[in-house]
Amino acid sequence: MPQHWMVKSEPTSYAWAQFVKDKGTAWTGVRSNPARLNLRNMEKGDLVLFYHSVVGKEVVGIAKVTRTAYPDPTDDEEGGWVCVDLAPVRPLASPVALPTIKATPALKNTALLRQSRLSVLPLTAAEYECILQLGNGEH
Repeated sequence: MPQHWMVKSEPTSYAWAQFVKDKGTAWTGVRSNPARLNLRNMEKGDLVLFYHSVVGKEVVGIAKVTRTAYPDPTDDEEGGWVCVDLAPVRPLASPVALPTIKATPALKNTALLRQSRLSVLPLTAAEYECILQLGNGEH
């Protein structure tokens, strides 16, 4: 059964539009132990929400894992950091902004709100579906 995740990226560094143009990317540069564990737990085919952090603060699209964890080529210190490969699936019909997520009772325990500094987050199937519904105007 596929798992669900969220990855966060500052759009000034790597935006959804660039991700789509690139047709995918290696999700490198993660330097947090909890986030590394989440990357290691990702399986090929898992669905991933793409969140613009800092600027925008909104979920903008859906990606999928196309390659499971492997050594991060940007790890200059050989710290055992890993990355996964992601590919875009589709944008959300309308972005789901952080205030909407905070105001949605079904999302009150989501890792995005509890571990706001984490760049790779697990989502329950229900949280994932709720965000998709919000992004498709079904609220």
